[in-house]
Amino acid sequence: MAEWSPSSWTQKPIKQDVIYEDLQGLKDSLQKLQKLPPLVTTQEINNLKASLRNVALGNAFVLQGGDCAELFDYCNQDMIEAKVKLLLQMSLVLIWGANKPVIRIARIAGQFAKYAPTCQLVITNSKVTNTNSRPRSSPTEVINGVEMPSFRGDNINGFAADPSSRQPDPSRLVSAYFHSAATLNYLRASLSSGLADLHSPLDWGLGHVITPSIKEQYAKTVNAVKDALRFMRTVGIDKDRGVETADIYTSHEGLSLEYEQSLTRLLRHPGTAQPETGYYATSSHFLWIGDRTRQLDGAHIEFFRGIANPIGIKIGPSMAPEELVQLLNVVNPDREIGKVTLISRYGAAKISNFLPAHIAAVRGSGHIPVWQCDPMHGNTQSTPSGVKTRHFTDILSELKQALEIHRAAGSFLGGMHLELTGEAVTECVGGAAGLTEDGLGERYTTFCDPRLNEKQALELAFLVAGFYREESDD
Repeated sequence: MAEWSPSSWTQKPIKQDVIYEDLQGLKDSLQKLQKLPPLVTTQEINNLKASLRNVALGNAFVLQGGDCAELFDYCNQDMIEAKVKLLLQMSLVLIWGANKPVIRIARIAGQFAKYAPTCQLVITNSKVTNTNSRPRSSPTEVINGVEMPSFRGDNINGFAADPSSRQPDPSRLVSAYFHSAATLNYLRASLSSGLADLHSPLDWGLGHVITPSIKEQYAKTVNAVKDALRFMRTVGIDKDRGVETADIYTSHEGLSLEYEQSLTRLLRHPGTAQPETGYYATSSHFLWIGDRTRQLDGAHIEFFRGIANPIGIKIGPSMAPEELVQLLNVVNPDREIGKVTLISRYGAAKISNFLPAHIAAVRGSGHIPVWQCDPMHGNTQSTPSGVKTRHFTDILSELKQALEIHRAAGSFLGGMHLELTGEAVTECVGGAAGLTEDGLGERYTTFCDPRLNEKQALELAFLVAGFYREESDD
């Protein structure tokens, strides 16, 4: 295989590329990024890699979730805490259900880039309509009769629907770094200050959750945890700081390769006796490749094959089993257990047609990845007015089918990958609260794909936990 370097991807064809007119500004921004310190450490990255090895072997579960696309405005105390608390609440429920450690990975502190174009939404009298007339993945879109560059995320251009705002601005790459750094700083400070202390899980609050059944289920889980902690304290083994804090790792899609290359550093592997080094993408603990950019001969696969981080690959109905094995051979030639997370996104109506063959091909290859279900992207649909939404029943169905298919194949469903928010948004229909398409306009605030709100996400965690408890009782 050809020699790898952080810039070797530039010699490969690339999908979803961004064309900057200000080449000097781009050069200045990338040089600035190259001089800034890493956002995450090699020790943190390798701790996650070790945890994902346990997930791949069936000894832990990974919960990954957050916004479809972050905005710089999301870098504030309330929104960061809302996401963290929701992930903590969901992980507590899943630990209770699966009886396994839960590894928490947030789509936060870097999930700024997105595919083009966006939904340009207009809300009138609580009705949402989409004014964009171009298909997804087009570099331009037409809004109110004006053609302009598509919104590609806050790290690329502005959302405002005018051509000047939509012009790619390389200085936004540096802004993305500092917003990521500020988010990480508050995230770490909150966790070290006791936000995740299991001695007082009720302090996490339930925010906007008003559904009595969910509150009651959560309270029962919390009481079970508190009973266990009281027992630990009584017998004198409540000495571990692990019940006072929690690890939450960060992740984003590695879409902007100029940005990722600038933050990739040759660093010493932690815990090695010899000064062995490797290339680490220090923008985040975990990066993934999207279903649209995973071409075997493409730039994204070329970049990802050389970094030491654990990585994810989105796989869908267009992925042939033999191509999946080829991808794994390229990005993980040493067959490191848990190095790669396969994030399946088929849709509830298609998962049974594709997942069994993918599992069989991977098992036959000798690779042992983490299998993670993304029940969101394959279940996106549009209302008659063109607004994207997802049905809670489809999301739940795909997760349940994934669990059953893996069990039948002697494999492990290692986790779930969700687009969610701690805010009381109205973007996905269904769930215990009974949100309908008519109610989408109440608070449809996403700039990309529809997200589960807090009530729906917590309800989903309880239902998935119930699947695992049923499985353990069989």
